[in-house]
Amino acid sequence: MDLQDQLKHLFPEHKPVEDLSNNEDSSNIWMQEDPILCKYEKRKGKPITILEGYTGATEDFKILAKEIKTTFSVGGSFKDDKIIIQGDYRDKIMELLKNKGFNVKRVGG
Repeated sequence: MDLQDQLKHLFPEHKPVEDLSNNEDSSNIWMQEDPILCKYEKRKGKPITILEGYTGATEDFKILAKEIKTTFSVGGSFKDDKIIIQGDYRDKIMELLKNKGFNVKRVGG
């Protein structure tokens, strides 16, 4: 008898509710006509990927930054309307954004 069965016996009238804690759906992110610029730089000898040019709400861009970081299990930050990702993930990030329906433009090498 697992925990679910034990709880059903203790609370027979209870009906399980869907998990609403992870309600931040990326489908609510505003899509734009202009491309998002994907750049590669080296800072202090370390490679970074920079995404900029999003014209929507700042909160939407933060949600997108969090989704990119968790998808690729990398570190990064959101500063001055730019997403900064540690490492060279241009190709993977561009593919992810294109699958979401964004226009993406590669800048630099």
